This record gives sequence, C-alpha cells and structure tokens, in this order.
Amino acid sequence: MPTSPAQYRAHFDFDIRFANGGGLAGTGFRLDLPSADATQEEVARLLVTHLGLALVDEVEVRGLRIVEEPHRGSRGVETPPPAGAAATRVVDLSHPIRAGLVTYPGLPAPTITPHLTREDSRARYAPGTEFAMDVIHMIGNTGTYLDSPFHRYADGADLAGLDLSSLVGLRAEVFHLEDAWDAAPRPAHTGADPAASRRGIRPETLADRDVRGAAVLLHTGWDRWFGRPEYGAGAPYLTGEAAQWLIDAGAVLVGIDSVNIDDADPSTGAGGGERPAHSLLLGAGVHVVEHLTNLGALPARGARFTAAPPAVEGFGTFPVRAFAEVPA
Repeated sequence: MPTSPAQYRAHFDFDIRFANGGGLAGTGFRLDLPSADATQEEVARLLVTHLGLALVDEVEVRGLRIVEEPHRGSRGVETPPPAGAAATRVVDLSHPIRAGLVTYPGLPAPTITPHLTREDSRARYAPGTEFAMDVIHMIGNTGTYLDSPFHRYADGADLAGLDLSSLVGLRAEVFHLEDAWDAAPRPAHTGADPAASRRGIRPETLADRDVRGAAVLLHTGWDRWFGRPEYGAGAPYLTGEAAQWLIDAGAVLVGIDSVNIDDADPSTGAGGGERPAHSLLLGAGVHVVEHLTNLGALPARGARFTAAPPAVEGFGTFPVRAFAEVPA
C-alpha cells in the first residue's frame, strides 16, 4: 500500500506592509510548506502567494513553528503524491451500512433478513451450488447518501432522472476545515451549543477557489462521531449564504462529512425549521451528499469524485458508494 510522504505546515504571526501604503496583520496563521526546512524568507514568499497580494514591501514573520501536519490546500504549494503510487489510487469515502446502523438520529435503522438462506438454496440447485438472497429494509437516508432535487421538491428530478455526467469523475475541490472544529467543545446532548456562532461555513471560507463544474467537499472531521449520540448535536453545516455562493460560482455537487448540510441541531431551534442549504442547492439542481467520511485522505485539489445512486424512479434520496480517484 503506497504511503504518503510527510507533509509540513508553518504556524506563525505576521505583519505585511505595502509599497503604496497600508498593512495587513495576522495571528496564529497556518500555511502549507513544500518541506520541513523552509526558511522565514520562504515562508514569507509563500504567504504572499497564498494571499494573492500585490505591491508588498515587507513581510515580517514572527514565532515561526514548522510542524508535521497534513496540507490543507495553500496556494503555491503542491501536495506530493504517495511514494510508489500507481497512476491513480481510489479512496473510499462511504460509511458501511449494516443492520441496526443509526445514521441520522430519529430515523429508523436498516434491517437485513434472509429471503433465501444458503442451506435452503441447496435443494434448488445442483450439488455444490448454493446462493444467499437477502432483503434489506431501510430509509433512503442511510449511510452515505445523495439527495436529488425530488427529495426537496415534488417536481424535481428523482434518482432515475439524474445525469450521470454530474455524478461521476467530478473535479473535487476539498476544503479541509477540521482545524475549526478541533478546538470546539465536545457536543452536548442538551442545551445551547456554545460554538453555534461559528459552526456555520460561510462564503468567505470558500471564496479562494474556482469551483465551477466541481464537486465541493467540506471536510469538517465530524465523521469521527458517526454512529454515536454526539454526532447529532453541535455539528458544522453550510450556511444559506454559502450555498448561494456555491450556486453562483457554478458548483455541481456539494458534500459534507457531517450529520446534515443544514443546521439541524435541535438545541438551536433549527431541528424542525428551515433548510436553506437544501432548498437552495437542490432548487438549483446541485446535488447534495451527506455523511461522507475519510475526506482527510484527499488532497485539496486534484482528485476526481464519484457518487452515483441507483436509478430509482419516484425516489429522492439513496445511499451511494462515494469514492475519489487521486492521481499519483
């Protein structure tokens, strides 16, 4: 199995002064590095490149620390491929489905029962030949699943009406945002969420990328709670403003590794309220994939994403085997 070489990031404060006047300051900034031996001067240049600044006069980098840490997609730094990798590698982004799995709190778990056991099948087939046939009973919102427009709108396209070209081999723009949630308190089962003011992903967080024609994948790290009571409370989500920004910017699919792309936390009063991200995205024909996992294994850019459900007529949501192809 190919292994990725170590990746490094710089942690620092900075002051920037511009040749035509004015300045810019930052504290606790983090930046991808091409290697562990980057100098302060190299970090300063990478900072200017990442921020897309012009007419810079001086850059002062303070408190520089270089740590081994996965890249998050800083501009100007390419993430090296795994050593000895083939032309592409496939990264599974789906939660396995099993009997009794609780995906979304309050929705029924799947049941799996035999229709024909291997033992009973022996009487129907030639000696040494046996089969198992099973029945699964589940709600469409199980495991990692895709929402089609029909999920939200009666006249929207159902699963059978989706264009496969909008589901297969999409250029992936992965936003690694889990740093924002690492410091968040462990979600409580009741009461107000102390981190509610910053759980929403806003347009400003996404605005440094060209997402036209892309699958936008939001890596929050919340999948670490999947299948546990903590998963349903205090989860990150996409704001309505950010959903509209993605529509206007031309995204064709938006995925998240959280319990819902909207704020569905009952402790905030949103549990039975509006769903702006769903309404806007599905109304614009932008697919939604929820309950992704393992997004941390993807580079910020360069992967191809696939999440195709079965073509079920009159159905709006169904599990997918979501995966990404990552080039060497």
